[in-house]
Amino acid sequence: MATTKKTVKKSAPAKAAPRKTVAKKAPARKRPAKKRTTSKKTASQQMRSFKVYTNDTKTFRKVRFTRQTLYWTILLAVIMITQFWILNIQLEISQLTNELISSQYE
Repeated sequence: MATTKKTVKKSAPAKAAPRKTVAKKAPARKRPAKKRTTSKKTASQQMRSFKVYTNDTKTFRKVRFTRQTLYWTILLAVIMITQFWILNIQLEISQLTNELISSQYE
């Protein structure tokens, strides 16, 4: 006499989700309408940004020594000195390797 056991599915008790508090919104306020003021511009004022200035071309050709010029020359000098230093080290290394190679063949 074989008896079969019935499988009983146990479900976890349902937990209530925590309630989120919803912030109440303030009623929308109507903003007063802003009055737009339009000024009448003449044609010369409207096209002012497109005016070609002759004085700017003269200052473009001038050579002035400014603080920024000094900074760039110092930066250039530092870069050139480091490049010559690196080149000197590379030449010394190549001379040493040439001496080592020539001493091995003797």
